[in-house]
Amino acid sequence: MLVVDLGGQYSQLIARRVREARVYSELVSHRASAEEIRRRNPVALILSGGPASVYAEGAPHVDPEMFALGVPTLGICYGMQLMAQDLPGGRVDRTGAGEFGKADVRLTGRLGKDLAEEQTVWMSHRDSVVAPPAGADVTASSAATAVAAFEDDGRSLYGIQFHPEVVHTPNGQQVLKNFLFGIAGAAPSWTPTAVIEEQVERVRARVGRSRVLCGLSGGVDSAVAALLVHKAVGDQLTCVFVDHGLLRKDEAAQVVETFSGFGVQLVHVEAHRRFLGRLAGVSDPEEKRKRIGEEFIRVFEDQARTLGDVRFLVQGTLYSDVIESGGEDGVAETIKSHHNVGGLPADMQLKLVEPLRLLFKDEVRRVGEELGMPERMVWRQPFPGPGLAIRIIGEVTAERLETLREADAILQDEIRRAGLYRELWQSFCVLPAIRSVGVQGDSRTYGYPIVIRAVTSDDAMTADWARLPYDLVEQISSRIVNEIPAVNRVVLDVTSKPPATIEWE
Repeated sequence: MLVVDLGGQYSQLIARRVREARVYSELVSHRASAEEIRRRNPVALILSGGPASVYAEGAPHVDPEMFALGVPTLGICYGMQLMAQDLPGGRVDRTGAGEFGKADVRLTGRLGKDLAEEQTVWMSHRDSVVAPPAGADVTASSAATAVAAFEDDGRSLYGIQFHPEVVHTPNGQQVLKNFLFGIAGAAPSWTPTAVIEEQVERVRARVGRSRVLCGLSGGVDSAVAALLVHKAVGDQLTCVFVDHGLLRKDEAAQVVETFSGFGVQLVHVEAHRRFLGRLAGVSDPEEKRKRIGEEFIRVFEDQARTLGDVRFLVQGTLYSDVIESGGEDGVAETIKSHHNVGGLPADMQLKLVEPLRLLFKDEVRRVGEELGMPERMVWRQPFPGPGLAIRIIGEVTAERLETLREADAILQDEIRRAGLYRELWQSFCVLPAIRSVGVQGDSRTYGYPIVIRAVTSDDAMTADWARLPYDLVEQISSRIVNEIPAVNRVVLDVTSKPPATIEWE
């Protein structure tokens, strides 16, 4: 199933919801031609929402021939308006009666099958479809929108003004399932077992009999990637754990201990000084990421030369990493260069193997469970490849690293003690590039502030700040300022994504 990305903030979420229904989906550019779409042979298409007006200069459009392919197509919000504008008989106007937030609609037709006629949905539009395309029937309306959905069974074209992919539309997933299964006839075959079988075959075909290195960080992404490749090629794989000195407290020892039980060849490289040297004097976050990514590759190339004829490097790149780094076809805007995507040197000698490149984080966890990975590793909170370097604003020094590492250890200890670790997507500390005045023991201090960042999310594409109990925040703050002499202030980040990102750099 292909999701045609028209610039909407929920485009990736649509793809995830489709996969949750066990139908494989991918994002494609709105610039793709009808012929390119036809060659992909999709079971169905979904046109995403988008922030633009269909009449705005430079607004995204699709090849009109796409609607003549005979592929069941669902337009959501902007996607519906684009269908109405491009198809004969349809009309879109700015009526002055936009809808933002929850709304009640009367939904009928095939998309509303097995649902009550009255539905609460999430709207976010200013333009409205005032006439459906010729041959289409109006199947939903709200108080402000006469045409909230239309269906043309003859051409398998469907449009809905609301967003079924968001949680604010309680029965939105059923609407999507009605489209996928009742209309498009898709098969719910996208399962962890199917993912493993497919990737094992792909890895074997790509690697052949060559030796393979895996850059192991200890996180769930690289761990699952390592086990997948090990399942495919066995002893041809050697995992290299690069301890770059940017990990959390005691993390290196935990990684070595855990993987010693997996039967995977593991090389532990201690490279603290090497990475700190590359980061000396560097404050720009993108430059940090690129230098760390490049140094990782140089370490792996050194190991490859030591091991002999190694030609491939395994990385735990995820679909969200690819999207946020600008996408594979330039559709998405670059939010940040992921170290696995935007931080690799152009002259890298090793060829990449990325078995998780088309998976979201929740799918990776399910694959990890299927592979028999220990629960404590499967559900480990995401930790960036550049580590604490991108949680230190400004230059990374040994002294600042130690300060942040100790603060983070206290935070993790208290979060686990409170039983909240699994409820949070991520919880971590940030060390800003400032100092603040304080008073301790009747003396003036000029110490670091520590920022607590805790969020809830499904896949990191969007996130909400976690409402930690005040007593817990107080306990964390008290321990940090009392146990770490360099810190005299603790603050809480209460910003969601968007507009912020989860990490500060």
